[in-house]
Amino acid sequence: MRDEAEAGQPGSEVLAAMLAGYGVSHVFFVDAILRRTLIAMEGHGIRRILAHSEKAAAYMADGYARASGRVGVVMAQSVGAANLAAGLQDAFLHRAPIVALTGRKAPAAQARNAYQEIEHRPMFRPVTVFDADVDAPDEFPRLLRQAFRAATGPTPRPAHLDLLGLQGEGIETATITADRSVEPRHAAVPAHRPPPAASDIAAAAAVLGAARRIAIVAGAGALLSGAGEALAALARRLSAPVATSLGARGIIDTRDALSVGTVGTYGAPPANRIVHAADAVLYVGTHAGDQPTMDWRVPRPGIPIVQIDADATEIGRAYPNTTAVPGDPRLAIEALLAALPATPRAPDFAQWAAGIVHDWRAAMAPLMASDASPIRVERLCAEITRALPEDGILVADTGYSGIWTATCVDLSPRQTYLRAAGSLGWSFPAAIGAALAQPGRKVVCFSGDGAIYYHLTELETARRHNVPLVLVINNNSAFGQGLVNVRRMQGNRPGNPDEIIRFGPTDFAAIARAFGVHGFRVERAGDIAAALAQAVAINGPVVVDVVTDAEPRAPEPWVPGVEE
Repeated sequence: MRDEAEAGQPGSEVLAAMLAGYGVSHVFFVDAILRRTLIAMEGHGIRRILAHSEKAAAYMADGYARASGRVGVVMAQSVGAANLAAGLQDAFLHRAPIVALTGRKAPAAQARNAYQEIEHRPMFRPVTVFDADVDAPDEFPRLLRQAFRAATGPTPRPAHLDLLGLQGEGIETATITADRSVEPRHAAVPAHRPPPAASDIAAAAAVLGAARRIAIVAGAGALLSGAGEALAALARRLSAPVATSLGARGIIDTRDALSVGTVGTYGAPPANRIVHAADAVLYVGTHAGDQPTMDWRVPRPGIPIVQIDADATEIGRAYPNTTAVPGDPRLAIEALLAALPATPRAPDFAQWAAGIVHDWRAAMAPLMASDASPIRVERLCAEITRALPEDGILVADTGYSGIWTATCVDLSPRQTYLRAAGSLGWSFPAAIGAALAQPGRKVVCFSGDGAIYYHLTELETARRHNVPLVLVINNNSAFGQGLVNVRRMQGNRPGNPDEIIRFGPTDFAAIARAFGVHGFRVERAGDIAAALAQAVAINGPVVVDVVTDAEPRAPEPWVPGVEE
């Protein structure tokens, strides 16, 4: 009698069991895709989260992955594949582990005007690290394992499998006899922790030992590796101010004497000025793109750079003559601590940096305490700092939402900060995914009204699953970030510039209540704290609609060569 392996299993059961084997707790999808598999998933304890658009489903999987470190899984049928691919851009840019599954009509239907069918792989190629067609059922387990390996690689990114059948039915209805084993190490990131070479650590220690003014810039890779404690210890040893990219905000307490804030185009003035003044910079787990380097002007061109990254191919991409330390960031920092002198260096540079941060905070204090009406966003951010639980998760959208929260909300290492990598409207669906991934932690989402219009329908999803999150809407009836530029371009010409930058007004609290969700509208600064406290205490989704002033500008970064 043949055993179970020889006899095979239906593809639907194989896929459900393999996902469960990888520790997947939630799958995000838009009907109709893999319906038999979705039914089988319930028997494996996997929750099925039906979203209202493929992009929202992708953002939910992204938030789930970032909050938990586990692989997010998202699915859509053939005609939804283009929408799903667009939703993977943010995960690709931020480097989040996702496996996307789509259906594709049979080869006999290709290139002959099949209804609602276009070629999928050209759309997925720019936003995935691995992309494959699955036409033979027995190839599916092997390709799924490869998708998980690729998604959790040194630079985590989405992977995509395009399954035979409009709804993937060509795979899930087939009998699969191939090896259905999984590789649990690739269930989460980091899947591997490569240790640094001793020679690389010695070279980095020599560069840092020769410098007088060292700045550290930490990125999402440092956060991913759990390098926070080691990073803080290294900063104290080197008396080095610590700046972060948006993706690593909160890796050390933002109120720590060595924390100088977010660096680059979305940072407050102190960080750019301090990193620019350094005579050596240590990059840890950041790819040093244009945003955290102010278009590669911060740090100063030509100064020594030491770069630690788990992906050796990323080192030196931004700056030539970089001293490379390929390896897991936490292990590399721990090795550096062992290689450097045990006596902390003179604190002159760190004290100078702390003074700049102190002065900037003092200048911001009146704005963060302002009772002005309409409400100033600085005051809203200060209230979020006070309301966010000690282990809370703050999810921010792109644009001004990212700048406001990166400059005016303080965070500790026990809290988590997730932000959009550029996709307007990302934050609310991502917050749903994050809350589902971390049910014991309260999630607060900070979104502008321009962003929340994208996925308002997901209020129904949040209500249906009773997702415990607080959606704070910075409601200024405009794309506030572009307001000044549009008016400047309009100049003295006759016309109405507001037509291309303003909208609303909208009462989002009333909309929330229409969806069956708690909604509070705040029009006075003095009422923010009570509304947030009440919202945080509710076990379910809540909208806090805060009417703010579109005119005040978010903090602007210090720019080399520009007068302060």
